Amino acid sequence: MPLPSSDLPRPSPDVMGWSPTSTGCDVHGVLFDMDGTLVDSTPVVEFLWGEFAARYGIDLAPLLRYAHGRQSHDTIQEFAPPGVDPAAATAEFERRELTCMTGIAEIAGARQLLAAIGDAHIAVVTSAPRALAVARLTAAGLSIPTVLVTSEDVPRGKPDPAGYTLAAARFPGRSAGCLAIEDAQAGIQAAIASGARTLVLGSHRSPATRHLPRVPDLTVIHATRHADHRVHLRWPHPAA
Repeated sequence: MPLPSSDLPRPSPDVMGWSPTSTGCDVHGVLFDMDGTLVDSTPVVEFLWGEFAARYGIDLAPLLRYAHGRQSHDTIQEFAPPGVDPAAATAEFERRELTCMTGIAEIAGARQLLAAIGDAHIAVVTSAPRALAVARLTAAGLSIPTVLVTSEDVPRGKPDPAGYTLAAARFPGRSAGCLAIEDAQAGIQAAIASGARTLVLGSHRSPATRHLPRVPDLTVIHATRHADHRVHLRWPHPAA
């Protein structure tokens, strides 16, 4: 179940200067979520979960709220009715996901921002299996990053920070030297808990986002590579 507000992770001391009015940072690595952050997969994801909910007589609305940003087996284990084998149901769901790419597209500004940052400074941290991550990034017209952390790479999915911690280990300064960009509650919690600076993409609000900056979309983020192997990212003040 989602963490109660009293248990939500807080930024570590080395990023306590981070606030809703922050408009940029210098980092060694930028850690992107995939679905909803780089890839617009909402229509197909909601369609597939709709199929699953109808098959097992599950209320779709709470399932979708829980599922966003989480590994599919975590969601299925949470919602599968008695008598349903979560492992078998997950395997079937993931096979179905690989057949559905219609309507998948890049999030506005994704391709341009990734090119400006450069592959040497990028990681994608997704709750999807590797085959699905590669398929969706490709369907959206995005390059596969050298650092791609998927569900097979970590013992626990978001909101556990393992994926972000693993990705950040590839960059100088580890998590403290990285910016994570996330759009969903589970991913935001994971990114904060990893110790990375965390930037909220889109409109999601919760106690976890109260002290974080946000951007409406990726088109407003500008990246400049420096000679010291860092990237400067900037975005407008929220009042602008």
